[in-house]
Amino acid sequence: MKVPPDASAAPPKASAGEAAPISGAPDPSAREDSTATKAAAAAETPPTATVPEPDGFRAPPYRERTPATLAGATVIDAEEARKLHAAGTPFIDVFPRKERPANLPEGTIFREEPYLTIPGAIWLHDTGYEGLNPVEEARLRDGLALASNGDMAAPMVIFCRRDCWLSWNAAKRAVGWGYTGIRWLPDGIEGWQEAGGTLEPAEPPESASAQ
Repeated sequence: MKVPPDASAAPPKASAGEAAPISGAPDPSAREDSTATKAAAAAETPPTATVPEPDGFRAPPYRERTPATLAGATVIDAEEARKLHAAGTPFIDVFPRKERPANLPEGTIFREEPYLTIPGAIWLHDTGYEGLNPVEEARLRDGLALASNGDMAAPMVIFCRRDCWLSWNAAKRAVGWGYTGIRWLPDGIEGWQEAGGTLEPAEPPESASAQ
């Protein structure tokens, strides 16, 4: 969550019955240690095994199978997510933002491709890592407070992509901060699309009120 589509390449066309590709998706593996990634890949969890919840937050790699549970939160599927969405429940997307490549020649204009998410979702990008820097932590804390209107028991849906630990980490962090209404959508955007949901461009982070 292992590598999302490259925004610089033309997105593949979805065949009948497939979810449309998600645009503007960066690669969260940028913060993964390559050695740890290779070691984890060598010890990949068998498809039939149950993935246990770690004691703390999940470290890289983030794009792997996730647990079926999250202590202190309610795990939901896409159909339940659609019901909550229709009822006006806040949705929070924690998928990373694509950053300007560091090796671009001086003077190159970098245009960020629009990132698509569930309609109305608050994009609290880069808030699902094992460790957050002060800016990322403030973004998540402020975003949760805004979405919940200060009500620690208010229902909120946290998601990103399928087989992605970033949303699991963010939801676990929210639970640890005392939020009791957290709903975690492990199937993320892919599950939403498969259930018939549409996507829309996320609000640019610079203008989001949760920055």
